[in-house]
Amino acid sequence: MTNTKIIGTGSYLPEKIMTNDDWAKIVDTSDEWITSRTGIKERHFASDQQATSDLVVEAAKEAIKDAGIESSEIDLIIVATITADNAYPSTANWVQKKMGLKPVPSFDIGAACSGFLYALIMADSLIKTGVAKTALIAGAETMSKVINWKDRNTCVLFGDGAGAAVLRSSENEDDGILSTYWGADGNLGDLLMQPAGGSAMPASEETVANKLHTVHMKGNEVFKHAVLRMQEAAMKSLELAGLTGEDVDLFIPHQANMRIIEATIRRAKIPMEKTFVNIDKIANISAATIPIALDHARKEGRLKEGDNALLAAFGAGFTWGGAVVRF
Repeated sequence: MTNTKIIGTGSYLPEKIMTNDDWAKIVDTSDEWITSRTGIKERHFASDQQATSDLVVEAAKEAIKDAGIESSEIDLIIVATITADNAYPSTANWVQKKMGLKPVPSFDIGAACSGFLYALIMADSLIKTGVAKTALIAGAETMSKVINWKDRNTCVLFGDGAGAAVLRSSENEDDGILSTYWGADGNLGDLLMQPAGGSAMPASEETVANKLHTVHMKGNEVFKHAVLRMQEAAMKSLELAGLTGEDVDLFIPHQANMRIIEATIRRAKIPMEKTFVNIDKIANISAATIPIALDHARKEGRLKEGDNALLAAFGAGFTWGGAVVRF
């Protein structure tokens, strides 16, 4: 049976760094307030000239080089993002153009923070059915362009960046993607959303003036659901792979909030020493956090051949997803 293996990863963080002290000069906050509640110390912001596709291109170049393949071998492109370059065409189309890739199927997935895992699951399915052989998938965001810079409860939470991975079909069933799990509940969508800019609330002077094109979140409610669903995604993925928490060599959770990560690993019974955390350096980059963390973990030697990685995320929608990958 054909399996899917991650053969390369890459990531990119823009040069500009915004620290908690920088935010304290703009809104009523402090380094202590942000750190104690989120675990975030700093985040990267794209320049005015950088679109989300530009970040993907840099991460994708790294992933392709890491995979040791030619870009011409890619026959599928999926970009997970909620900060697309345009409403249409897709950001994946712009990535295809900017990288000079051949005309293969390319599209975006809008599943917020779960987006990369949704892209992974979609690419895995298409590879296993023979529709594709070598896929480039990415999670990327320019959240700095959609935050309300005067709302201290949300603006300090987010950053910009991109992570990418190259997936390829493999005949080895002992490694690669061992299991995937995903879900969604649209009944809770209004707890975390960007109200304006779509067909339900088209752009107008009023929507711009009222900051309705920015992130709106009911934090306490989101927190409760995030912990439950991330735990569910993690445990279901392990169950489907026939593994337990003891078999996990590294847990890579969505980097949204340190408290959510801590609550999740307590419930899933995974020790902190087996959990990868870089939220202090990158903040919440929505769909990009897991692929960036995955790439950083590999480069830091936290993931070796034969290791089992557990991935889990929760995002607006509400959406959630998980996967077990053996490297």
